[in-house]
Amino acid sequence: MPQSATKPFIDVLSGQRQAIPPMWMMRQAGRYLPEYREVRAKAGGFLDLCFTPELAAEVTLQPIRRFGFNAAIIFSDILVIPYALGRSVRFEVGEGPRLEPLDDPAKVATLAARADFSKLAPVFEALRIVRGALAPEVTLIGFCGAPWTVATYMVAGQGTPDQAPARMMAYRHPEAFAQIIDVLVDNSVEYLLAQLAAGADALQIFDTWAGVLPPPEFARWSIEPTRRIVEGVRAKVPDAKIIGFPRGAGAQLPAYVEATGVNAVSIDWTADPAFIRERVQSKVAVQGNLDPLVLITGGTALDRAVDDVLANFAKGRLIFNLGHGIQPETPIAHVEQMLRRVRG
Repeated sequence: MPQSATKPFIDVLSGQRQAIPPMWMMRQAGRYLPEYREVRAKAGGFLDLCFTPELAAEVTLQPIRRFGFNAAIIFSDILVIPYALGRSVRFEVGEGPRLEPLDDPAKVATLAARADFSKLAPVFEALRIVRGALAPEVTLIGFCGAPWTVATYMVAGQGTPDQAPARMMAYRHPEAFAQIIDVLVDNSVEYLLAQLAAGADALQIFDTWAGVLPPPEFARWSIEPTRRIVEGVRAKVPDAKIIGFPRGAGAQLPAYVEATGVNAVSIDWTADPAFIRERVQSKVAVQGNLDPLVLITGGTALDRAVDDVLANFAKGRLIFNLGHGIQPETPIAHVEQMLRRVRG
């Protein structure tokens, strides 16, 4: 890749539209790549892969080598913060994460206030390795889960279809639920700052379950904690570049952008393009929003969908991405087709 003094990805976050939008994919280091599956088998468990710096760095770099994306996102998981808080976190094959549930105020009282960040030292080491291996023009993204989304797993002890356990707890025991959120806000700030110090150029806050909240709860449990994280990070690193992803937020995106102060917002494939252009992209960069299923489909459907994203958003500040993570069954040839289409 040609050396350049600037990072196109960071330029977009800084207010400069790019003629060819910079690209990456959520979950780009993952099971659709044979080289990832090979490393994953060698690592043993999922957390072993996250916490072995050389292996985490290797899978972070694999999609950059193969596709030349404009950004690498460090290979880790949103649940490393509960793990560092001393909670039991394990990943069952085919079932996803399992935690000890914090499903009543008495259990919440046992939650540590501060994470043991020495447990996350391997993540910071992986960031340093990746930064050293990346070309200067490629952006390195660090991330955390938004407090609401992380709390949904902590309360239920696992993912659920509509995160009803956390929603019920927030209604029944708002003070106890707020305690979980407060702990996650404080520790997420510290975690993100440590990622910046280890070499991350930009940060993303994943609020995967934001869309299940009604407007008053969305303001309280998604917007406000994210605002506090952005403010906490920028108190120490004033020009920190931060992307928010309140998945499924829809009509509440303008309020989220306004209140949180993020540099960009990631949108899912259900977002109304005219609404996003007028109410969101006029204020910040947007990232997205190809449907991961059309990437599996390929062919003319994929070409059409890529063209739609570009027609809708490329006249403004755009980071081309999917509307959520790439699926394991996605053919590599379709990712290459998408790249060719975007880059002309």
